[in-house]
This record gives sequence, structure tokens and C-alpha cells, in this order.
Amino acid sequence: MYPNTQAYDRGVMFSPDGRLFQVEYAREAVKRGATSVGLTTNEGVVFIAHKNITAQLAIPSSVQKVFMVDSYIGVTYSGIVADGLHLINIMRSKTQTHRMIYNETESVETIARDISEELLLATQYGGIRPYAISLLIGGIDKQPRLFEIDPGATVAGFKADAIGSGKAAADDMLAKEYKDDISMDDAISLGIKIIKKVGEKPLTESNLDIATIKPGDGYRLMDTEKVSKYI
Repeated sequence: MYPNTQAYDRGVMFSPDGRLFQVEYAREAVKRGATSVGLTTNEGVVFIAHKNITAQLAIPSSVQKVFMVDSYIGVTYSGIVADGLHLINIMRSKTQTHRMIYNETESVETIARDISEELLLATQYGGIRPYAISLLIGGIDKQPRLFEIDPGATVAGFKADAIGSGKAAADDMLAKEYKDDISMDDAISLGIKIIKKVGEKPLTESNLDIATIKPGDGYRLMDTEKVSKYI
């Protein structure tokens, strides 16, 4: 038994049994976020994200869950909204700096690892808290790529992945139904099927974001009319 165990709960420091409590709490905050799904296909990358709009008078178009980072890179998040938007702004700044210097889109893996360093810093210093956010970063460089970054700054590549409150059930469905040769339309349908299953509210064209990234077409966020056709 260790004396004053709660002392390790007041900042980002290891407990005697090797735990970072603040990072664990940040992961719990992510689990409270709406579910987002990302899938790679032979045609590109697709994101499907549920927008958890609770206020009756909220304007749905003012809430966004999938964002363009660069011409061929997109991102979606689950967790605390302000943390997600802040990290997305940092990603955009980094990719635009790279474009200005090299006149090219930064690779998906490079920007994923760059932004993971931002999350890592928040787990190493006193006086700040870890980001309560998980990110799915996807895009096309030499091929379609998808990476997940969690609050502990762990980066991992996936063919298909989910984050947010329905992650466990979504990952199970992806493992059973995802195929390497899945088409873009089938990937969108699978993502919507997953969010319908794990979500707490009925899906409408107003509370669902769908974005695709295709060679020659780049990042495209669907408008509500196109989303409604898939629902």
C-alpha cells in the first residue's frame, strides 16, 4: 500500500504502479464523445461521424465533426470539442507550412506523428492537462492511409477504425464486415450502419457528417442532400 495515493491524481505523473491517471481520465472523456468511423478503400478514404446535437434550437450546420486539413487529408475527432478544434488548427498550420516550403501535400503519416507530439507534450509537464481527444486522420499520399491518435499520444495505422462512445461495438462490426476490396459506397453504407447501431439517437441528414477523399478529387464534405440519399 502506497501512502497518499491521491497525490498522483493531481498532475501528470506516474503512480507507483505505473499509471498516468490524468491520461486515463482523458480517455474516459473521449468515450463520452459521439462515434466517428474512418475506412480506407481502393478508391480512397471515407469518414462518417455522428454529430451529437442536444439543444433543440441549435443550428445543425454550425456543428461539424469532419474537417479538411489539406487537399488530400481529412480528420474527425471524438472528445472535448474545444480540444479537437485546437488540434485541427495546429494540423492545418503544419500542413500549410509544409506546402509553402515544399509545394506538396504533407504525407498522412507525417502529420499524424507531428500532431501526436503535441498530445505527448501535454502528458509530460505539470500545470497542463492531457488533451481529452482522439483523432482519426486519413488521406491519400502514395495510397489511402488512416491513423488513430489517442490522448496518450499513441499513433497506430488502420484499414478501418472507430473512436468515441461506440468504439468497442463499432470495432467489432468493422472486424466482421470490412473487406480489403470494399467500395467507397459500401464503406459509407457500413459506416452508417455502425453509427445507427451504436448511436443513441436516430440519424438524419442534419446530425451526420460524411466526407470522402479520392485521387484527383481530393477532400469533399457531402452536403445534406447527398447525406440523405445514404440514410
